[in-house]
Amino acid sequence: MNLTPLSDKELIQKYLEGNDYAFETLLNRHKEKIYTSIYLFVKDRDLADDIFQEVFIKIIRTLRRGKYNHEGKFLQWAMRISYNLCVDHFRRSKRRTKVSPTETFDIFDVLELKDENKEEEMMKSQTHQKVRKLVDMLPAEQREVVILRHYADMSFKEIANLTNVSINTALGRMRYALINIRKMMEEKNIVLQ
Repeated sequence: MNLTPLSDKELIQKYLEGNDYAFETLLNRHKEKIYTSIYLFVKDRDLADDIFQEVFIKIIRTLRRGKYNHEGKFLQWAMRISYNLCVDHFRRSKRRTKVSPTETFDIFDVLELKDENKEEEMMKSQTHQKVRKLVDMLPAEQREVVILRHYADMSFKEIANLTNVSINTALGRMRYALINIRKMMEEKNIVLQ
């Protein structure tokens, strides 16, 4: 039976009825977005793998206990869990992460891109590296909003709910992030193509 066309709610119901493939379908549907948002917060592949696994263990336990209240927002709920686990990690470690040049994961590797010639690919890669470095230099609250908005594709309302701030605060953080990115570009004479 092909479970792909089923909604998240229907997949959860099938899983609770004993169909493990339904959960696998649900996981495959959302894993890239969830993993990418975790990785962009922690900047460490092994740690992102651990947190990602922890997210789905928590999801499975909540589902099995019957504590999940489905309102058509499985992805937002899963993103909140992943966000909270990332915050917990940073509270425990009390350190800021930096992108290491030896990292093997790149957000742009999971995005679907049209075929381009090598020169265009190289230019795009250089532009993405520049943007990532600028985003990494933002204050934590601004970086968080940029990651959730542009990499996790969340609305400002969803970001506000996830981070427990008003929608105006989320919008303000994005505004200041863009202002700061422009300012850093001017200071460093960075031109994006």
